[in-house]
Formats: sequence, structure tokens, C-alpha cells
Amino acid sequence: MLNQCRRRCGNSLDGRHLFQIVGDRIEKIDPKTGRVLGAIPAPRGTGDSGLTWAEGTLWVGRYRDRKIYQIDRESGAIPRTIESDRFVTGVTWIDGELWHGTWKGDEIDMRRIDPRTGEVLERIVTPRGVNVSGLESDGGDQLFCGGGGSGKVRTVRRRIQPLRQRICKRVRSHVVIDDPIAIGE
Repeated sequence: MLNQCRRRCGNSLDGRHLFQIVGDRIEKIDPKTGRVLGAIPAPRGTGDSGLTWAEGTLWVGRYRDRKIYQIDRESGAIPRTIESDRFVTGVTWIDGELWHGTWKGDEIDMRRIDPRTGEVLERIVTPRGVNVSGLESDGGDQLFCGGGGSGKVRTVRRRIQPLRQRICKRVRSHVVIDDPIAIGE
């Protein structure tokens, strides 16, 4: 059985092992048995807002710090820290691209960013009142985002751009949000 989250949460699968943020550590778990195989330290502080696996490493979003940390899954070393100008509300990779949810005042969006520089490459702006708490992808054109206290998960379709257009430095904004899926109803 997986550990219960109390102070911080986040789960990710690397294809073989499940990684879960539990308190001040990230546990490596055998998904077949639930046995904890090892642990590395989580970034210091509080407010983890997401955990994802990509590019051979773990990525942790930190809400209040407004940062995304790249973490070596074996040692816990942090080779890269990406800063955001907003609270980080979720983090995922899709089709080789790093995305994260953000919040600042009444403005909530999902951003595709350059994982080396943190530069915003694309924004999906949510309608007023639609929160993003947690972010995941289907590996295709869909992002799934939790709706905070609403108890809903929303499906967001991203535009898949031809490679030539994806390389451009201009930030594109768009909104495509499907009907929410009510969880537990």
C-alpha cells in the first residue's frame, strides 16, 4: 500500500518504479508490491505541487518557492532549478516539452517552458474561476488538471504545432477546455 500523504504529495512513474513525495523525502516504490526500495531527500521547505519523471530525472514543482527542481533520482542532487514569476501549481512533461500550472492573483494558466532557461514558450489561459492544482498529460494532445477544491479534473487540449512553429520564440496563448469530469460524483 502506498504511503499516505500528509504534508506534501506527488507521484510519478519512470516505467519501472513509482516515486512518491512523503514529507522530506522522495520514496522509490515497487508498484507491484508497494515496498519502499529507497529514498532521496526532497528539496528543502514546504509546498510541493507536483512530481513528474522525464529526461531521465525527476522534476518537482514548488508552489510558494515559485520554482521547479530537476532532481537526480539516485542521489537527490539538484542539477537545475527553474524560477517562475508565479506560484507553481503542477508540473508535467508531454511530448518532450515541460509544462507547469501557475497562479497569481486572478490569473491562472498552464505554460510550456524551455527546461534549460525557464523561458515561457506557450500559455494556455484558463477562464476566470478555473483553477489548476496538479497537472498531468496523456502523452498526446491532452493535459489533465485538478480543479482545486472543486473536486473536478479538467481536460485541456493543447495545439500540437509543427516543429518549425514550435521552435519560434513568440509566446502563444490559447484556451481549449473540455467539460470537467466530476470526481466522486
